[in-house]
Amino acid sequence: MPDIVAIRDLGAHHGQTVTVRGWLAGRRNGGKIVFLTLRDGTGICQGVVEARQTEAFAAADALPRESSLVVTGTVRPDARATGGCELAVESLQILHAAADFPITPKPHGIEFLMEHRHLWLRSRRPTAILRIRHTVIQACRRFFDDRGFTLIDTPILSPGAGEDAQTLFPVDYFGETVFLTQTGQLYLESACLALGKVYCFGPTFRAEKSKTRRHLTEFWMIEPEVAFAELDDVIALAEGMVCACVEAVLAKHEADLALLGRDPAPLRRVQAPFPRLTYSAAAERLRSAETRRQLEGELARDRAQLQQWVDRGVALEQQLQQARKVWEQDKLQAELHVLREDIEDLERDVQNRPKHMDLAAAFEWGKDLGGSDETILSRQFDRPVFVTHYPAVAKAFYMKRDADDPRVVCNMDLLAPEGYGEIIGGSQREDRLDALEAAMREKGLTPEDYNWYLDLRRYGSVPHGGFGLGIERTLTWICGLKHVRETIPFPRTLGRIYP
Repeated sequence: MPDIVAIRDLGAHHGQTVTVRGWLAGRRNGGKIVFLTLRDGTGICQGVVEARQTEAFAAADALPRESSLVVTGTVRPDARATGGCELAVESLQILHAAADFPITPKPHGIEFLMEHRHLWLRSRRPTAILRIRHTVIQACRRFFDDRGFTLIDTPILSPGAGEDAQTLFPVDYFGETVFLTQTGQLYLESACLALGKVYCFGPTFRAEKSKTRRHLTEFWMIEPEVAFAELDDVIALAEGMVCACVEAVLAKHEADLALLGRDPAPLRRVQAPFPRLTYSAAAERLRSAETRRQLEGELARDRAQLQQWVDRGVALEQQLQQARKVWEQDKLQAELHVLREDIEDLERDVQNRPKHMDLAAAFEWGKDLGGSDETILSRQFDRPVFVTHYPAVAKAFYMKRDADDPRVVCNMDLLAPEGYGEIIGGSQREDRLDALEAAMREKGLTPEDYNWYLDLRRYGSVPHGGFGLGIERTLTWICGLKHVRETIPFPRTLGRIYP
């Protein structure tokens, strides 16, 4: 039996007879030739079945999409084919003939695709995103491994809030109410005082009732924590990790980024040092006349773009009515479907922009930055930007107060450029027992409920800090996506728990 070869490795087997195991992603009949689009999880290739291969030709000509099969044939170079080669099929074994696959080459709405997410994952776009997701996670792990960090698995069930107590998911734990974790940080602080440099990686949960493009109720965070670290150390660590992630994606995923329509040029500009901006300076920027003029210019350009798309849509509808060939109708319908989704998204943005402009102009010191504020600020930079020293009233109890200005804390958020907003939040932690207890009371928390956490300040407390990077938000930016829901295999959002 010929060697079983992964599709991604076919280029190393020109002229050889090999076997490929996978699924039928598409089929086209060319008369005396059937062209099969085969996928196996590592790549896509074209299989060519000629009529002289009687049994294989008959099987291929009637094979439904997404049927599983074993194909044997000779690898031959073809510059026009995906991967630079194709498989001249000699035999074909059907493992399972699929029923009518519900996701057709014709366009589908996002709700339909999300309802069939378990099947949509097989399509080229989701698989490209998931490959990039793997690389980002791998790059993060390697970054920390190379710097002597130890992985710590922190609890998913927690007795109290790590962030905002209003966004907790309660769980009945043998008659006692506990919560799904918002962060592994508090437990990670304990481990960093044992091992020095640690990180955790796992799912986190927020019960925030938000339907924005940036929100999931279940998402994954990678969180480092470092003993003897101050804010500048935390910033340098975050900067290095983001650069490592982007560099890995650019090195490995040129084709995947192209398939997603992602221009790699903005990613190539992601180099240290990143610009820094204090919260107070950010507030001034939001309120400035210069920012107002910038936003008005962007709004005028978006309105012009919207009109161009509307006109293009009218033209496509006319062409569709006149088209007689099925392939031409399908092509026009697919383009029209994508265009309508783009128009709907841009219309929503254009309608909301004046409100966001007014909110920015009236931004009050002491408020946390909202999503629209982050969008405005991050569009003013060509690479990620750190915003530091937020008001203590707007941030979590564990953040250390600034020695020169006790109104603010020693923290940072990293905003991804191009309007993507926050992907990292971090801080130097409060290492003084009395100050931490006072901060807890200010936030309405009972220090006794966190006695184990306070012990860290009783026994060998040191300056320390860390951050959390949201994998899904980071992927949304790197891949140039419109919505975070595409970045996780099975998204959990407000109103979506299936499949």
